[in-house]
Amino acid sequence: MSANQYASDVVVLNPKFKKTSYNDVKAVYLAAEDLKVAGSILYQAYHDDPLFIDIFQAEKEGYESRLRAAIREELNAFWSAKQPMIGLFDEDRLLAVACLLEPNADIGPGRYWHWRLKMLLTAGFFSTKQMLEKEQKVREKIPGNHFHMLAFIGVRPDHQHHGLGHKLMSAIDSVMLEIPDSEGVGVYVTLPKCLSFFEHGQYQMVGDLQVGHITGQIMFRPRPVIHSIG
Repeated sequence: MSANQYASDVVVLNPKFKKTSYNDVKAVYLAAEDLKVAGSILYQAYHDDPLFIDIFQAEKEGYESRLRAAIREELNAFWSAKQPMIGLFDEDRLLAVACLLEPNADIGPGRYWHWRLKMLLTAGFFSTKQMLEKEQKVREKIPGNHFHMLAFIGVRPDHQHHGLGHKLMSAIDSVMLEIPDSEGVGVYVTLPKCLSFFEHGQYQMVGDLQVGHITGQIMFRPRPVIHSIG
């Protein structure tokens, strides 16, 4: 079954599920069958993000469907381009997701034609244009030429505030270190409450960036310098 088939449905995440220990949580790359749940986690994570509210015009009818469709198409594009999508799993239950663009990713700001066509049909011309412009502007502000971009990150609502975000941050670092010449990881933060999370993960403030009507902060986690002994 294709990634498109998995990502086309809506998953209702159970907010009543509770867990007290996360010692056995493991970080692995997502498989095609995980994309449907990953899309629902990211939809909830970005539903109230001011940038997405602005881009997908929350004041107009159909905001939820436009946002959900855009996330679905982004995940499908990541899958097609073989870009790293990391999941935190408790046994077979997906709890958190992060999506990265590698330094030489073919899925850059231009995107390929079928992504653009699907985005135009599902999200509309303005939203598609804003998504592409946002990524280009962010990349231009990052202090480097060869780096990873953190495109999406989200934790299930019923598992937040238990340290899973920091476990995911460690997994992101591991992915970045797999490419020897990657200079680090960049991210565009538009929710003020997330700034301290990235600061704790040693992301440095680069500067402000306005996209549409929203001003966010560019942050960058430089590749750690490993000193040899002897």
